[in-house]
Amino acid sequence: MQAITTKYLGATNTLGSRIKATSESGESLTISYDYSVDNSHIPAIKALKDKLGWDGKMVVGGTKDGYVAVFIKGSEVVS
Repeated sequence: MQAITTKYLGATNTLGSRIKATSESGESLTISYDYSVDNSHIPAIKALKDKLGWDGKMVVGGTKDGYVAVFIKGSEVVS
């Protein structure tokens, strides 16, 4: 199982609001906050997943700092 965490980065004097997505291995990317979607964290998660070449079913949950997404393949499902 693989995980990605996200964090909201507020606007500064030179940059608008952003979402930073980080994998457990330390790979990351930052995208501009998209006010036209319900949850800007999801596009950030998907962009990093695609960059890393990950697949599997995405399961997302919220934390006090952002979101955590895990990608589960069939054999990793625990009941």
